[in-house]
Amino acid sequence: MVDDKKKNVKEEQKAGEKKDEKSDSASKKGAPHAPKAPMMIIRLAGRDLNGDLPLSRAILEVRGLGMVVGKTVASIAVKELAISAETTLGSLTEQQIERLEYIMGHPQEFGVPTFLLNRRCDPSSGGNIHLIGTDLTYSVKQDIDHDKDILSWRGFRHFYGQKVRGQHTRSTGRTGMSVGVLRKAVLAKAGGSATAQTGAAAQVATATAAAGAKGAAPAAGKPAAAAPAAAKPAAAAKPAAPAKK
Repeated sequence: MVDDKKKNVKEEQKAGEKKDEKSDSASKKGAPHAPKAPMMIIRLAGRDLNGDLPLSRAILEVRGLGMVVGKTVASIAVKELAISAETTLGSLTEQQIERLEYIMGHPQEFGVPTFLLNRRCDPSSGGNIHLIGTDLTYSVKQDIDHDKDILSWRGFRHFYGQKVRGQHTRSTGRTGMSVGVLRKAVLAKAGGSATAQTGAAAQVATATAAAGAKGAAPAAGKPAAAAPAAAKPAAAAKPAAPAKK
């Protein structure tokens, strides 16, 4: 009996192993493709960019390079690096990325006109330069702090968070509480005080009227005072004296 039980257990184990092997093979045959590797992240001018982006598109993600300057820098980079404009950012080598960053930070050295630069006549250096990334952010912050320190009108506007370049602020650029909510609160408060004043004034008017009525009515049980005597008639005028001859 014991031997029969052992044989049955072994047979069951073997059958279970065969089922597992079959299920594994079936899952391998019908299994979906392995997920793609995560997208490569490239560090360019202080920004983490997707490595699958083409060069002309990736350059526009950098702060300080707009549409016009970005396209100009992209065309320069294509010539300098000897690549196509559709080359992805992740396929560039480290040396090519360093060269690309230099081109983006010094476009005036590659024939870009001065009027396209964002830092002409720099106060610190006196030259025409182009700033990108964190350098541009820091420079703008320093300019605003300088306007505040010298107490200029632009500095005051920056300090109070208002528009700087003369725009209208009646309908846009409002700061602080919402105008509608504030107006409703003021009107509600003014209405309550007006109601309170109206009630107090009514009470005062009622009391004054009652006091006047009491003073006008004669006291009960006492005869009315006699009317004052009529004034005496004026004496007759004396005749005028005759004129002397």
